[in-house]
Amino acid sequence: MADEKQKKKDEESSEEGGGSKKKLIIIIAAAVILLLAIGGGAYFFLKPAPVEGEIVDPGLAVPVPEITQSTEIGPMVEIKEFIVNIISEEDRHYVKASFTLELNKEEALEETNKRMPQIRDAILLLVGNKTYEELHDLQGKKQLKAELVSKINSFLQNGRVKAIYFTDFVVQ
Repeated sequence: MADEKQKKKDEESSEEGGGSKKKLIIIIAAAVILLLAIGGGAYFFLKPAPVEGEIVDPGLAVPVPEITQSTEIGPMVEIKEFIVNIISEEDRHYVKASFTLELNKEEALEETNKRMPQIRDAILLLVGNKTYEELHDLQGKKQLKAELVSKINSFLQNGRVKAIYFTDFVVQ
């Protein structure tokens, strides 16, 4: 009988030990969750508020490209406004544009004025063969400038076009 009482005590203590282990694990898990919640709340509620006086304009972070590589500005020739129909599958679209050509030397100024009909013809043909999608984005406009410089320089013998500047450019 003494053995039976000892066995019962051993069983009860082992059951209580197993139950106490479960309780201990639950208490530790609850404590960890509570500490994480307190830490998260402290982070969000105790962090400093943004200062309203120090609002930074996001436009200031945008890089601005240089207009020309050299500091010297060459002679300028203005090409007056013209309107050209452009290729489009859906609706009728056109370009209304004006340009200014920057030349590398004074001698090219006189030749450019003499060859203005050839230059205007080249511009009309190049722009007229572009699509609405090509001229609607920045990359298409840059490509058009490069093509125009190349084509106009093929006419000139006494100088070169350094850059083309759009003074008016509307695509509709």
